[in-house]
Amino acid sequence: MTRRYFGTDGIRGRVGEPPITPEFVLRLGHAAGEVLARGLSGHERPTVLIGKDTRVSGYMLEAALEAGFASAGVDVMLCGPMPTPAVAYLTRALRLSAGIVISASHNPYPDNGIKFFSATGDKLPDAVEQAIEAALDRPLACRPSAELGKARRIDDAAGRYIEFCKSTFPNALDLKGLRVVVDCAHGAAYHIAPHVFHELGADVIALGAEPNGFNINDGFGATCAATLASAVREHGADLGIALDGDADRVLMAGPGGELYDGDQLLFAIVRRRLGLGRLAGVVGTLMTNLALERALGELGVPFARAKVGDRYVLELLQEKGWDLGGENSGHIICLDKHTTGDGIVAALQVLAAMRESARTLAATAGGLRLFPQKLVNVRVAPGFDWQASAAIAGACELARAKLGNRGRYLLRPSGTEPVLRVMVEGDDGPMVEALANELAATIERAAQSAGAA
Repeated sequence: MTRRYFGTDGIRGRVGEPPITPEFVLRLGHAAGEVLARGLSGHERPTVLIGKDTRVSGYMLEAALEAGFASAGVDVMLCGPMPTPAVAYLTRALRLSAGIVISASHNPYPDNGIKFFSATGDKLPDAVEQAIEAALDRPLACRPSAELGKARRIDDAAGRYIEFCKSTFPNALDLKGLRVVVDCAHGAAYHIAPHVFHELGADVIALGAEPNGFNINDGFGATCAATLASAVREHGADLGIALDGDADRVLMAGPGGELYDGDQLLFAIVRRRLGLGRLAGVVGTLMTNLALERALGELGVPFARAKVGDRYVLELLQEKGWDLGGENSGHIICLDKHTTGDGIVAALQVLAAMRESARTLAATAGGLRLFPQKLVNVRVAPGFDWQASAAIAGACELARAKLGNRGRYLLRPSGTEPVLRVMVEGDDGPMVEALANELAATIERAAQSAGAA
């Protein structure tokens, strides 16, 4: 069954444009409530948790969702601005029927979205998403007054989640003596992340912790790592930690402002897990740097690539029975710690590796030297069949021959816009740059020819 609304990470779009309108979100809440009320949760009266990030549109969409669930006879618990992984954790910890996050993650404030978690803190199964989409086609039928859902706020949600994050760091260790810049992207972790690292002993400089509804991800956070690098140097900090708007991804910076991406942080966690004898294999994505795959091979660690998206990383981890995976964007999943990607928890695993080995961030995460990688986005007409182009096939064959076993290339259509993404990586930077540009130029010419025809 083709999905009309749900993508790889819930439903997302520009606020005020379908489907991110109050009318649709009210219907979505009602439809999801109907599905839960049919007994999927096993509760007599389902209860859901609703959290959000700091976008101004969160107030409107929260109210619409609450009304939709209540009209379907579902009770609602509200926790206000909370990281996406916090909602997953609280849903599981409070034994609720589902968790819903109002967030567009790393996108700018005019966007927003709706993400769902199951009672176990996992992404919703495909069958449940399909059932919700089917329910959206039915007229909204409000329950009688005696059966309407109620809503209440959880006052201690932040404290509960702070304690959970701290519990993923070894009890025998602390962060005393470390000066740490924590960039919260003016997002959902603004009142969470600084406390976690401070309570573990670090001297914390909070950055991007003054949300106003309009500044989420604007010049701060994991999507603007230069801000973190500059702040680390300015404050003479030992390291920096940057989260995105909903705090499910993380990047880090060393004392000189040098940046470490998700692949490098994942490698730091891998080496610690190997030392503890707790590593069966690692899942990356099609975008994972070839250097990580080769480094894992040298360590004898099995490695598998999933499609781009933390949902697919999680699915492959569950399929293989492994615990550790991630993306170079900073989504890192440690299934022995949490059911979903968590930027704060991932940073704590890197810090644990540093403390146990008494090494710097550079020595811990800098051991993986990434291959030069060039990314180019080529705009094409919707429906352009790039795989049928002889010119593109020829350019790909030439790139394959030039790279040999020294690198790789990848062509990947965007799932959200008419763009073909070109990625080339290898051990020769100038060659990588040239090949990426040649592939992009060939695609542009082929797309123009197809449009003219």
